[in-house]
Amino acid sequence: MASPKREGSLEAATRHPLDWKNPDFYNEASVLKEMERVFDLCHGCRRCVSLCNSFPTLFDLVDNSESMEVDGVKKEDYWQVVDHCYLCDLCYMTKCPYTPPHEWNIDFPHLMLRAKAVHFKKDGASMRDKLLTSTDLVGSLAGIPVVSTVVNSLNQNATFRKGLAKVGIHPNAIVPAYHSKTARKLINEEKTLEPTAAEPTSRTTGKVAIFTTCYGNRNAPDTVEDLMKVFEHNGIPVALMAKEQCCGMPKLELGDLDAVAAAKEANIPQMLAMINDGWDIVAPIPSCVLMFKQELPLMFPDDEDVKTVKQRIFDPFEYLMLRHREAKLKTDFKQSLGKVAYHTACHLRVQNIGYKTREMLELVPDTKVELLERCSGHDGTYAVKAEFHEISMKICRPIVSKVKQSKPDYYGSDCPMAGDQIENGLDEGANAPTHPLTMLRIAYGL
Repeated sequence: MASPKREGSLEAATRHPLDWKNPDFYNEASVLKEMERVFDLCHGCRRCVSLCNSFPTLFDLVDNSESMEVDGVKKEDYWQVVDHCYLCDLCYMTKCPYTPPHEWNIDFPHLMLRAKAVHFKKDGASMRDKLLTSTDLVGSLAGIPVVSTVVNSLNQNATFRKGLAKVGIHPNAIVPAYHSKTARKLINEEKTLEPTAAEPTSRTTGKVAIFTTCYGNRNAPDTVEDLMKVFEHNGIPVALMAKEQCCGMPKLELGDLDAVAAAKEANIPQMLAMINDGWDIVAPIPSCVLMFKQELPLMFPDDEDVKTVKQRIFDPFEYLMLRHREAKLKTDFKQSLGKVAYHTACHLRVQNIGYKTREMLELVPDTKVELLERCSGHDGTYAVKAEFHEISMKICRPIVSKVKQSKPDYYGSDCPMAGDQIENGLDEGANAPTHPLTMLRIAYGL
């Protein structure tokens, strides 16, 4: 298919705000018509076939239709394409030549999000999907001291996991452990610096409020502790907001935009209070940073508080490298990391901040970092669902192969769930993944 001349082809791709409050946004006939238009253009291009399973699904539907064109695909089969999209944004950010300001105006992830929202508004969600995306509720219950021990034991029990398959949880998917001693408890107990800011830079104030995230708080408190130790070693005091809840990313991926808005109403005032008191915000999970940097600003383009948070929330390694740029970072490393296989998470790549984690790890003497840029296929919930797990592992296979070939001293991802996904594809007995923040703490000898 020949492409038309692109007007303003030297312009950077831009993102239109999500028009989710417009009643037509939820018009099923309208969204199906737009999917037909976009699917036809994607079918003529096929550059994104190597990304998620949405595109192979679409192209198989077209190729197996009578006409071998999009008009031969049944409209009800469009939803198969939607189901496989987990809104990583890589097609928009790295592959698609037809994003705005191109006249074809393709934003595939936002179209899939709109379709998910239409489906959720019309049919709701299954009990499994509601539970998987209710991270605060599940975490608070599973994190009760006695309950967490039982839950963690059951999740390692093969018989119990086979039973979970009946409700749609794949028995071979890694399910994260729950901790009764949360990250917020650890920080309150262990923080040692008085809240006096380190010397500021042009972009950083020198003191940080940690948005622990629901996953960091309940499932990976050690990683959040590592973040605290690394920052305090650099003279940067850390604090917590008075309260927080899930950023809303799981509900966004479900299409429950009202729940995303409710999470925003809970979190933004807390963040704003800390920012107004001179604190920057840092979160250890890339998806949560992305929510406040991109998704909420696109949902609420006229909200000044959302704009303020967007400018003052950072990925941990982005923050550290901003300080290093102005000679405000300690490089007194005590231990080499050797060979590191580092997977950069999709939701970090699309923040357009560069490879700050790799840059930071490469400051450690005698350390070689191999960058792994392919998607892990995890997406938080996609990889644990019975109908998608095997596909998710197939998506992850190129990363697993590279880790096996590399034989690194450490491997891991900014996204701890992606790290688990990689481990799940390795041979039995392989070392567990190490989060880059943990690697950095090891290098500092903390």
